[in-house]
Amino acid sequence: MQTLSSYLCGAWQTGQGTPQTLENAVNGQAVAEVSSQGLDLAAAVSYAREVGGPALRAMTFAERGQALKALSAAIYEVREELIDLAALNGGCTRGDAKFDIDGATGTLAAYAHFAKSMGDKSYLLDGEGLQLGRTARFWGQHVRVPRRGVAVHINAFNFPAWGMMEKAACALLAGVPVIEKPATATALVAWRIAQVVVQAGILPEGAFQFLCGSAGDLLDHLGAQDCVAFTGSARTGEVIRGNANLVKHNVRVNIEADSINAAVLAPDVDESSETYGLFLSNVVTDMTQKSGQKCTAVRRIFVPEERAEQVAQDLAQELGRIKVGDPNDRENRMGPVAHSGQRKDVASGLARLAEVAKPITGGLADHPLGGCYVAPTLFLASDGNAQVLHELEVFGPVATVIPYAGSAQSAADGVVRGGGGLVTSVYSNDAAWTEHYVLEVAPWHGRVWIGSDRMAEQSLAPGMVLPGLIHGGPGRAGGGEELGAARGLEFYTQRVALQGFQGFLQGHFGA
Repeated sequence: MQTLSSYLCGAWQTGQGTPQTLENAVNGQAVAEVSSQGLDLAAAVSYAREVGGPALRAMTFAERGQALKALSAAIYEVREELIDLAALNGGCTRGDAKFDIDGATGTLAAYAHFAKSMGDKSYLLDGEGLQLGRTARFWGQHVRVPRRGVAVHINAFNFPAWGMMEKAACALLAGVPVIEKPATATALVAWRIAQVVVQAGILPEGAFQFLCGSAGDLLDHLGAQDCVAFTGSARTGEVIRGNANLVKHNVRVNIEADSINAAVLAPDVDESSETYGLFLSNVVTDMTQKSGQKCTAVRRIFVPEERAEQVAQDLAQELGRIKVGDPNDRENRMGPVAHSGQRKDVASGLARLAEVAKPITGGLADHPLGGCYVAPTLFLASDGNAQVLHELEVFGPVATVIPYAGSAQSAADGVVRGGGGLVTSVYSNDAAWTEHYVLEVAPWHGRVWIGSDRMAEQSLAPGMVLPGLIHGGPGRAGGGEELGAARGLEFYTQRVALQGFQGFLQGHFGA
């Protein structure tokens, strides 16, 4: 059995004590073990600040962008190996594994491209300059400079490749060293990527460190110039945000947490339209991709009340085409959930939803080899007012059709009961209806995806996170924000207002 190690202070290190076990979701067998006990995390933080930070800041944005491009290529070279590991430790089909791995390499490549416009300098202009005095001689200009700390990234189990590299791409391009901490349950893919990053020798020493296993006392060693970006459950996010040391030093914290994302079918969309086909296809994709273990997956499906039963049956028919089984068999379109603990959580959630909604299709799935299988599961609620529908996220291939009165306002009222989301999608060819809906839900979401006949042939599903647009959301979704092209660097840089002689600012800061 493989023993996973951490890369800290320029060396691979193995923890002590009783290790945690990683399992194969297909058959429950142990595939690896890991421990971080006894590792000197204070030293790792200091190493990042004193070695990695200065080395990164000595590079221009363009040079750091070239490093990201090279990292993308290095990881892509072991793509097939990573796909196999994702099936072994995570239960991913080939398609789901590629979605994660290509998301990682694609985001690195995208940020390498964004770097080209940032040029050969060590700061970024932030907006236009401003005359401050009687004449333009006294001038003001905002700029952004790299912070002098370390970025700690605590990543979720569902995207061990993409989740790690999308955070790293922004921080490294900003000039801030990283300590990457993957979720233990599916750490095998992240660990192999860390090996590739280290062996490639592309980044300066100290710019990339990797902690495998428990985070231990890592957060207790952070200070005012450091930052923490976390993706995972709202409960863990609350613990991180409330860490006494982080609060004391006002450490920046970015949280991406639970999100009960909604898809809305408008009354004008009939069964013969392209938009209805797009609606069915996207809902099924976002319910079943990664076995429903996506922060952007659809959990609530709002349908005009007079059509709820028929739409639920149409969705059930499409979900029935999804073949579930061993992800190593390419005929199967969906594998198990990631581990046994996750299956127990899903089982508990299914029982709670069954108290307020009617099961239409799916449920826990048995398999000859055992494993952590759940069939694509759809419920139909008779009453959309049951609070559990808007509070409980079942993190698996599970969603509920919820009837609404048909107006844009009634749809929006139902959606925002989720308390804040990463993405909501709406399907309509009625411009006035859609505009009303968008403006009502926009304050509660990081992204609003608008489907219509005019874009149906060229669209990507709502669950696809794109590096050029922000990812995150308010309220229950964590209140954080990442990606968004150059916006992704804001968390890792300090905005400072420069005030002085315009000639000096223009000559030395391009202002």
